[in-house]
Amino acid sequence: MKAPLDNPFWSALRSRHHNLAQSAGDAARYPPQFAPFLGVANATVRADSLAALVQPGESVYLIGVAPVVAPGWSLDGFRPLAQMNCTRPIPVVDGPEVIELSATHRADVLALTALVYPHFFRERTIELGRYFGIYEGGRLAAMIGERLGMDGYQEMSAICTHPDFHGRGYARRLTALLTNDNLARGRLPFLHVSRENPRALRLYEQLGYELRANISFFSLRRESA
Repeated sequence: MKAPLDNPFWSALRSRHHNLAQSAGDAARYPPQFAPFLGVANATVRADSLAALVQPGESVYLIGVAPVVAPGWSLDGFRPLAQMNCTRPIPVVDGPEVIELSATHRADVLALTALVYPHFFRERTIELGRYFGIYEGGRLAAMIGERLGMDGYQEMSAICTHPDFHGRGYARRLTALLTNDNLARGRLPFLHVSRENPRALRLYEQLGYELRANISFFSLRRESA
């Protein structure tokens, strides 16, 4: 039996986010305004069985498990992501006040994530979990949030700093605080990071995150009618 983190989109949509899931048989997805993510129960699911979930001309993303390609669909594989987790509390560095972000901060959050997560962070992603940020001079300088979630696990996501505020330790402070909070709640913090982002990889390794797996990452597109 596969572990929940081997198929995290499916696992989250079947547990913590089941109330959001748009489902069709052995597949489920987030509503587009929350995230462009789809999960399948196993690799025997055929892409053409997903027509009720994916519109013509639309692309969705999958991690870990992908469906069987069918006529009218295209599946592209990216470089595997590093899936990392942390089992021990992280020392917290001093820094500015950290606040919980809400709908009143949505415009600032969308502006910041557009710089680093233009394809994955959507208008209502902030509603998938708790999000926190650091403001400086009236500007959202850095943020972190909780995205995928399932029993005993919590993903750290949208860890980003505005280029004007790099080098101040804000990402380190935010990651330590939210990691420690989830450990105290009995949840294993995990995250996904691109191998194309060695700076982030180094930071997470320095903080105490360890590689759990190199996990497959795919884009699935339904061709236009």
